Amino acid sequence: MKLDDATRFGELDPGDMLARVGELPQQCRTAWALAQGMEAAPSYTGFRHAVILGMGGSAIGGALLQGLVASECPVSISVVRGYGLPAFVRGPDVLAVACSHSGNTEETLSALGHALEKGARPVAITTGGKVAALARERGIPLLRYDYPSQPRAALGYSFTLLLGLFCRLGLVRDRSAELDEAVRVMDAWQAQVGPGVPVARNAAKALAGQLEGRLPVVYGAGFLAAVANRWKTQFNENSKHWAFFETLPELNHNSVVGLGIPDAVRDHVVVLMLRSSLDHPRVQVRWDVTRELLDREGVAHETLEARGESGLAQMLSLIHFGDYVSYYLAIRNGVDPTPVDTIAFLKQRLAEAGNAGTLDSAR
Repeated sequence: MKLDDATRFGELDPGDMLARVGELPQQCRTAWALAQGMEAAPSYTGFRHAVILGMGGSAIGGALLQGLVASECPVSISVVRGYGLPAFVRGPDVLAVACSHSGNTEETLSALGHALEKGARPVAITTGGKVAALARERGIPLLRYDYPSQPRAALGYSFTLLLGLFCRLGLVRDRSAELDEAVRVMDAWQAQVGPGVPVARNAAKALAGQLEGRLPVVYGAGFLAAVANRWKTQFNENSKHWAFFETLPELNHNSVVGLGIPDAVRDHVVVLMLRSSLDHPRVQVRWDVTRELLDREGVAHETLEARGESGLAQMLSLIHFGDYVSYYLAIRNGVDPTPVDTIAFLKQRLAEAGNAGTLDSAR
């Protein structure tokens, strides 16, 4: 009943996170057009490595890109979530893309400063802040967008701009047709799981109800591994809810052995399996056997099938559906999905502790 009461949404969601969730298809459209207008510098060729610098909601776009284009992109892609850089980041054959929604993420600023010191060729993706100021000061190519929201709610920009950048640099093939398909698929699925569709006919609302009071553990394989991570973090930040994620086939080599103990955990877990028709044939078999193992141990589970033909459509469709599930779970939990007070507290304490030199290299 909570999820069919429109007044409940207004009471618990004054920041209108619901609108942000619904705008993902349009974000992708706008970001793709923005990326297509970017003029690639003639010197931005000959890369051997690419590092995506970011944290949290600004880093997930890099992880999604990495999974989507791994079999096609001729350069290795690493996602750096921290202050420093791997030793291989040195010289102009490394592309360093700093992704920070606010432009003030201290870890990203530090990593960008190190990348500049080591002679990597940088690009900045941000709404503004110190990253944009540094880009203007140093003449760094800048993809700047305007979208006032929490970083996680701007995924359509942080991911699509990255994908568009790699296309413009000739590192991956043009994805225009696949993006069009992805938007159509998201729009169609949204019509089935939006707030006006009652629980009885709404798979996202129904799943949120099943997850209330339980622990979601999200499984993903291949290019959907990062999507499983996205589901996990959306449960954490939107729903204010414990969640974890695992990747296949790795989980078949360890996690499945511990499914039955302790009983108190097993009886309160729901495993969510994000499956794709594009998964490796042996992974498809592993999905089926893993489901048998869950049944044998009495662990509740649900299978979510990606929609669309292309990997991009399947990735974005499951992200969009998962965002709705996390939003509806927030309403079931009786919490405001927008603020992240714990993170704000952590940042305050870090500010009180001082920078301790971590940002010096970016100044």
